[in-house]
Amino acid sequence: MTSIKPADAQEETVEISLTGQALLEIPLLNKGSAFTEEERREFGLTGLLPPHVSTVDEQLSRTYASFKQKDSDLERYIYLVSLQERNETLFYRLLQEHITEMVPVVYTPVVGEGCKLYSRLFRRPRGLYIGYTQLNDIHAVLDNAANEAVDVIVVTDGERILGLGDLGVGGMGIPVGKLSLYTLCAGIAPSRTLPIILDLGTDNEELLGDPLYLGLRRRRVRGQEYDDFIEAFVQAVIDKFPNVLLQWEDFSKNNATRLLERYRDRLCTFNDDIQGTGAVTLAGLLAAMEVIGSRLSKQQVVILGAGSAATGISDQIISAMMSEGLSKQEAKSAIWLVDTHGLVHTGRLGLEPVKQRYAQEMERVSGWTLSEPDRVTLMDVVKNVKPAILIGTSAQPGAFTEDIIREMARHVERPVIFPLSNPTSKSEAVPMDLINWTDGRALVSTGSPFPPVVFEKHLMKIGQCNNAFVFPGVGLGVLASGARRVTNEMFVAAARALAEFSPAVHDPSESLYPALEHVRKVSRCVALAVGAEAVRSGLAETITREQLARRVEAMMWIPRYARYVRAKH
Repeated sequence: MTSIKPADAQEETVEISLTGQALLEIPLLNKGSAFTEEERREFGLTGLLPPHVSTVDEQLSRTYASFKQKDSDLERYIYLVSLQERNETLFYRLLQEHITEMVPVVYTPVVGEGCKLYSRLFRRPRGLYIGYTQLNDIHAVLDNAANEAVDVIVVTDGERILGLGDLGVGGMGIPVGKLSLYTLCAGIAPSRTLPIILDLGTDNEELLGDPLYLGLRRRRVRGQEYDDFIEAFVQAVIDKFPNVLLQWEDFSKNNATRLLERYRDRLCTFNDDIQGTGAVTLAGLLAAMEVIGSRLSKQQVVILGAGSAATGISDQIISAMMSEGLSKQEAKSAIWLVDTHGLVHTGRLGLEPVKQRYAQEMERVSGWTLSEPDRVTLMDVVKNVKPAILIGTSAQPGAFTEDIIREMARHVERPVIFPLSNPTSKSEAVPMDLINWTDGRALVSTGSPFPPVVFEKHLMKIGQCNNAFVFPGVGLGVLASGARRVTNEMFVAAARALAEFSPAVHDPSESLYPALEHVRKVSRCVALAVGAEAVRSGLAETITREQLARRVEAMMWIPRYARYVRAKH
């Protein structure tokens, strides 16, 4: 397939060698009923399609009507996935037209249901499946990728999918969904993306006992064998795609941080659960500080959950607090992590290294009256610390109880509360309760989408702390600038760029985050901020902001049909 510089900027001309049914089988080339009469004759499609040549608008009307006829979110998810599998251009045009309605279907929260039922819904493979049995053949597997030129890889091992846990090979729905957002939100061409699942087994008893399960039917590989496999995979990626951006997704808390630390200086890589979540959360907090007229460095922050998302958020908050004048130790002392065993503090034995970094000194809690003798509960922390900010990454539904929230609201005029766990069923609280329990004073954002809340006849919009506002733009900025590595400073730059789009800064009843309809504009600005940081830090060639902007614009793929001409042999 060869592109020809178009005479009309609105229409690209592409040389195609495929004909007949083979052309219809390629999702990125298939136009369905929109093939013109000329193309039908030229490419042997006469009689293979209904006679009417549809316009794109007609196709969009037809597909949207079919979407609306589905009775459940899962059926809508299946419909959109099947559309993507047969006509990618139309798929992205449809999502672009109905982005707010459809992003929650193709990604969180509905993608979680698709992952759980992956083996039963399976129709057509997408991306690469690299099993432990292929340890010595990873290079050969990568050679089987559909495209030679790959800019972005999203990879998971399926062990910690959203808040749902170990879904084995079903986790493939996450890389596929993430890369769809790269394309939809930042215009990364779908032909240059590659979803990968590393199938290292599963410890999910239900999957192991399911006769229809499509993954390896064995317990998860652990320890040195696991590390050796990851090392072989990373080295094969470096050899095959030396300039690729590799995104780690939904690895367990025991592996996510250490893998990022191990490989962040060997290739261009980041972990969206850690850095992306941290940046998008930081953006919401910075916007909230604008609303309440304060600074992040003056706040105490309590986070329920102490996994990779929590520590990623903490890392970004510390960077922002330090930029406001605090020392690293002062910033760390303002962050209180609470896990299933209570407050993370130095008096607890056997803390994992990632938790040790944020363990509060035992002396700080020695004078507290505790509600339970053997641990410092979330209520104890809220009562004694009096935080202005409460964040949930615990996947414990209902963990933000009325008593806890009312206690927080007693000490803070405008509580900032972010129940971020996905999917919706795992959220620590629902916005309506948080608004009611704080007498309408809380600034609330959530991980999954929620409808607006009516409080005393006022409509209060609930922002979604959606990583889609950050990671696609980060990827675009890295690729456009040619950055050799991805740094935390790039994510802080992304957070500051996103915070500038907060509607709540201008109207406190509005959301802390912009509407998804604006995500392409947001991604463009995030990309410029990330690219500028890459240049500033010496990780990319020196280019002007104008040059960077032109590169960003040139990389943003637009879903529209090209005009096809027969390739000359």
